Amino acid sequence: MHPYAYLAAAIAAEVAGTTALKLSEGFSNPAPSVVVLAGYVSSFYFLGLVLEELPVGVVYGTWAAVGIVATALVGVVVFEESVDVAGVVGLALIVAGVVVLNVASDAYTPAH
Repeated sequence: MHPYAYLAAAIAAEVAGTTALKLSEGFSNPAPSVVVLAGYVSSFYFLGLVLEELPVGVVYGTWAAVGIVATALVGVVVFEESVDVAGVVGLALIVAGVVVLNVASDAYTPAH
């Protein structure tokens, strides 16, 4: 499987875990609490697979940044949280940073 497919799975699992964390009500709600654990364990499993082929800086930077943006979008859509102009600018800068890291940077040198 392509390492970026594993990275996408890691990001999706992390976002699911973080979303469940909000729903777990301080781990007092059992079902979302189990999803938190499964989400984070799955996320780190897939990150481990990605790190066999891609540099840690690119992987972690992409995982963290895309996770932040996706989680913010979940907050807006699912939990009806608001994002102001400064928040949108900040999220856009995070996306720009990931694009630069993955496309324009020489940091992407596959691990051997």
